[in-house]
Amino acid sequence: MSLFVCSINSGSNGNCYYIGNDTEAVLIDAGITCRETVKRMRKVNLSMDKVKAIFISHEHGDHIRGLEVISNTFNIPVYITARTLQHSRLQLNKDLVRSFAAYQPVRIGALAVHAFPKLHDAADPHSFIIEGNETRIGVFTDIGTPCTNVIDHFSQCHAAFLEANYDDAMLDQGRYPYHLKRRIRGDEGHLSNKQALDLFTAYRPAHMSHVFLSHLSKDNNCPKLAHELFMAHAGSTNIVVASRFHETPVYEISSRKAAQAKPLSVYAPVATAQQISLF
Repeated sequence: MSLFVCSINSGSNGNCYYIGNDTEAVLIDAGITCRETVKRMRKVNLSMDKVKAIFISHEHGDHIRGLEVISNTFNIPVYITARTLQHSRLQLNKDLVRSFAAYQPVRIGALAVHAFPKLHDAADPHSFIIEGNETRIGVFTDIGTPCTNVIDHFSQCHAAFLEANYDDAMLDQGRYPYHLKRRIRGDEGHLSNKQALDLFTAYRPAHMSHVFLSHLSKDNNCPKLAHELFMAHAGSTNIVVASRFHETPVYEISSRKAAQAKPLSVYAPVATAQQISLF
């Protein structure tokens, strides 16, 4: 019993994640242009025809930049809270706007999308678990502190997109002004490599097959550094770095422990999980 997942893009330049089954899928956020989203999906044989809904985590530009065009072009409903919509200043087709509420699952065909509030400096930020085929995929990015909500939901997942935004030393020594460093490190900012690793090592469930390190800072992190840090503690969990420049392969994630999730050659004939040099 499987779900198929792909990071279309992950970083401050745009975030978009695909999760689906054989017949329907959702996008979590739409932070790159419609043209680039479609281009990257086609490269791994994904189609917008299967995307039945877009869920928006919060109103920051790197999560909504491509939303209006994608939704209007493909007639895709957008699930967004009223406060996030108000602060986004988006001009969405009203007929395509849907609301969601924390802890109230939304059914998209055979998928169930569970939203829950998180700590981030936005109007009404949420993270998500997408459930289907007895498999649960979490999207945990833009999180200042791994609160009880994050911990409880992370511990349920078979795979997760987990923010590892910055390395402490790189942020300290970097060019960012003090106020921005303080914002990034704050309780409503972003997770560091260490915070993400602490969450992973303390609360990773035995059935978690994949973690996709996500939303890495271009200036304050290094994909190789983050990957090596997690690999030292990964055990049987596969560690993949989600790029800010490229889509990942499509991964099949299964709730069956014996079935190891791997990049599907039918979806991604060229890309492999080992291509860390892409960053």
